[in-house]
Amino acid sequence: RLGGKGRRRSAACGAGRGSMISSILLINLKGEILIWRAYKDNVSRAEWQVFCNRVVAAKESRDKPVQSINGVHFIHTMQGDVVLVAATKDNINVILTLKVLYKMVDIFKAYFGGSFDESQVRRNFVLIYELLDEILDYGYPQILEADVLKKYITQGNSKSIDLNDQETLKKITVQATGVCSWRAEGIKHRKNEVHIDVVENVNILMSAKRESLRADVAGQILVKCQLSGMPECKFGMNDKLVMSSADKTRSTDKGIALDDYRFHQCVRLSKFDVDREITFIPPDGVFELMTYRITENIESPFKLLPNVKMLGRNKLELSLQVTAMYDKNITATNVQIDIPCPKNTARGIVHKIDHGRARFEPSKGAIVWRIRRFPGRHEYTVLAEVELASTVTDKQWVKPPITMSFDVPQFTASGLRVRFLKVQEKSNYKPVKWIRYLTRAGSYQHRI
Repeated sequence: RLGGKGRRRSAACGAGRGSMISSILLINLKGEILIWRAYKDNVSRAEWQVFCNRVVAAKESRDKPVQSINGVHFIHTMQGDVVLVAATKDNINVILTLKVLYKMVDIFKAYFGGSFDESQVRRNFVLIYELLDEILDYGYPQILEADVLKKYITQGNSKSIDLNDQETLKKITVQATGVCSWRAEGIKHRKNEVHIDVVENVNILMSAKRESLRADVAGQILVKCQLSGMPECKFGMNDKLVMSSADKTRSTDKGIALDDYRFHQCVRLSKFDVDREITFIPPDGVFELMTYRITENIESPFKLLPNVKMLGRNKLELSLQVTAMYDKNITATNVQIDIPCPKNTARGIVHKIDHGRARFEPSKGAIVWRIRRFPGRHEYTVLAEVELASTVTDKQWVKPPITMSFDVPQFTASGLRVRFLKVQEKSNYKPVKWIRYLTRAGSYQHRI
């Protein structure tokens, strides 16, 4: 049953051929065992009970993913009201084991309609035991793709495969044990398309003196693949390490420097290390190709100029000027700016507003300015007066920062651009390619 996968597993475990997961448990927050699947008999129920009582039920050191008790290593993660635990007495690869636990959660969610909690576990315990028998084989990771498992472990009205059809069984075996477990053979689409979405969350913190205290981008590249056959895709970015001096001379784009990045398992890492091109055979449907973090040359989409002026003891004036720094042909949407007010604010009156709507919202303790569409290179101002209720003690107002949320399509704060996307398949079809960019506010703050 292992096929070609068994040869790779011992290398993945990293700690020797004999290292493996002894058993998997699903435990509720009271420390009660919901599911127990043993692959080896070297971890007893008594040893498990010690972990349940000491760590789960007692809420002791739950934030530590690895616990060693009496020579048994418990590697665990919490998902809602369920704790997933792998136990072993061997020196196994901890990161690999945690990845297996996270993949288990993804598989359970795929079967349970997107949710995973204690009630789902109790209702589907027979199905979970079936899945655990296929996910791990004698404690080694075996099949971790929900699409593959769904072909022969079905639920409810799901259509089951014909177990007498040798050709279908052969295809499943090749997908489960081959080098491309995430994609089945024989996929056909009437229209071959590939969509790439570059989504960035920009984190900015500006001081009251308008100095940058923090500027970084956490991004992800999402792919929607509707390609026939077994296509090989090549994807290139404006990476500083691969852009030649000629490229930089012809363009104002000087390239980006990736600080951290993480790829989907379909990416061939050896090729990326050599030529910095992302080569992959994509899964069918929507998936996350990579995530990344960039901390250099971050371009803030907005510039804020706040001002607070005291008008006597019980009154103050708040003004804010916002300038869009992106190009004129780009329009931001769903812009919201929260301008904080003192806790003893009685009421807030907006005297002047150039665009959008603004009003004092007591539940947020702020004047909330909403702008549905904010064109590039435009500048808008809001001016408000805040009346304060009298208090016994004159406590100085500790000013929280102004916060902002927005969506800016066709703009990336990091400057990342897709240089090319090539699709090669033996039938030589020409797919339609779509590329979109979107920058969103992560933690976007300006102190006042």
